[in-house]
Amino acid sequence: MGGNQTSVTEFLLVGFPLSPRMQLLLFGLFSVFYAFTLLGNGVILGLISLDSKLHTPMYFFLSQLATVDIAYACNTVPQMLVNLLSPAQPISFAGCLTQTFLFLTFGHTECLLLVVMSYDRYVAVCLPLRYSTIMSWRVCITLAVTSWTLGFLLALVHMVLLLPLPFCGPQNVNHFLCELLAVLKLACADTHLNEVVIVAVGTFVLVGPVSAIVVSYGHILRAVQKIQSAEGRWKAFSTCSSHLCVVGLFYVPPIIMYVGPQHGDPQEQKKYLLLFHSLFNPMLNPLVYSLRNREVNAALRRRLEKVRPS
Repeated sequence: MGGNQTSVTEFLLVGFPLSPRMQLLLFGLFSVFYAFTLLGNGVILGLISLDSKLHTPMYFFLSQLATVDIAYACNTVPQMLVNLLSPAQPISFAGCLTQTFLFLTFGHTECLLLVVMSYDRYVAVCLPLRYSTIMSWRVCITLAVTSWTLGFLLALVHMVLLLPLPFCGPQNVNHFLCELLAVLKLACADTHLNEVVIVAVGTFVLVGPVSAIVVSYGHILRAVQKIQSAEGRWKAFSTCSSHLCVVGLFYVPPIIMYVGPQHGDPQEQKKYLLLFHSLFNPMLNPLVYSLRNREVNAALRRRLEKVRPS
């Protein structure tokens, strides 16, 4: 590197090239989505903490998922809204890398939590008589802490490799947030090792978990077919289908972005996929997985009846 090069102190997030009117419209729309994300996941957390009937392993893991979704949205959406109002507003170097680190931490953690949740459903459906023994509170807390810890450590690996890289210009990040690959493109050094680690970690937290979930649900499907009562089959199918829907919505975009083959203009494709992943997923999860659940709806009705004036 030449001695006259200067280090970058701030970045400019390019986002999407839109007219001022469209930016204002999207600002209002995305603000509503953000509010619904916080409200939906906040309601889930409140119900699970206040209603003793929801103090079970399944809803404990669901509360962890809601916590991750709130944190994930709070890390990505506010900066996106700032960019829509002030496209020329830069983000500091430290702020950009902090957003990258938190984005990776929460993303990795959610990947691992979804695997844990599929294991919980596997034990509940396939080994119902041993469920309370296998999924003890000690095991549940250990699995949750392990998911958060691995998510943090895997993100830290990326940051350890990213921080030593020199950034000497340009400053424009071709994204609406400080996404890892978009930031790496601005480094004034060879990033081959970083890219190899991204694929390796992506395989570990994406392909591996999806494979484990598919195997778990293969066993669950066979067990559901053996259930005699129609109500029992429907209850198992309803819970598991909701989880599978969340799994599909969460895993498909990042697998395409980080592991799958690239076609056409991959950077633009990745921006739209990540927009769906970071904005819509946290908002849809409470609707798809929780609010259509009978037990959650019953808990919500009990809460409303208690606060309703007599």
